Amino acid sequence: MIKRDEIIKIGQFNKPHGLDGEISFTFTDDIFDREDSPYIVCPIDGIFVPFFIEEYRFRSDNMALVKLIDIDSAEKARMFTNLDVYYPKKYIKDEEAFTTGKDFFLDYTVFDIEYGKLGVITSIDDSTANVLFVIEDDNEEVVLVPAVDEFVESIDNDKKEIHLKLPHGFLHINS
Repeated sequence: MIKRDEIIKIGQFNKPHGLDGEISFTFTDDIFDREDSPYIVCPIDGIFVPFFIEEYRFRSDNMALVKLIDIDSAEKARMFTNLDVYYPKKYIKDEEAFTTGKDFFLDYTVFDIEYGKLGVITSIDDSTANVLFVIEDDNEEVVLVPAVDEFVESIDNDKKEIHLKLPHGFLHINS
């Protein structure tokens, strides 16, 4: 069974396109094109179900037409309308992980070289131009850290840990 923490959201299916089962797909990450997963995942009746892509073609920088195996009519394709689309984390290479979908790092524990354990990423704030990790420590105090490559020392996907090297005094800016 596929669990929520094993996948990242990469977009959403829109409506069927044509009569042969193609589905319009708006994506936030083109990892399905860059990596080699044999399937994508959609929530069906409360469980995450894998679907195998037969073929796809890009229509723009953030939209593709996708043909899934065994989905061969507009009627069958209609059941995917407005469904979220996920990608299995296990097919993401470590060096590519930081550029993937924003919810990839939810529940990762964050450490800093100087300050030690900062806490766990509870959400991602992308409401501004600077994407921020929202990190909550054991005392439920919240720390906001920019999600930028410059601060990242290492990422361990197996342990779900991110090790940072924040600028000296960074955590005391707002205290």
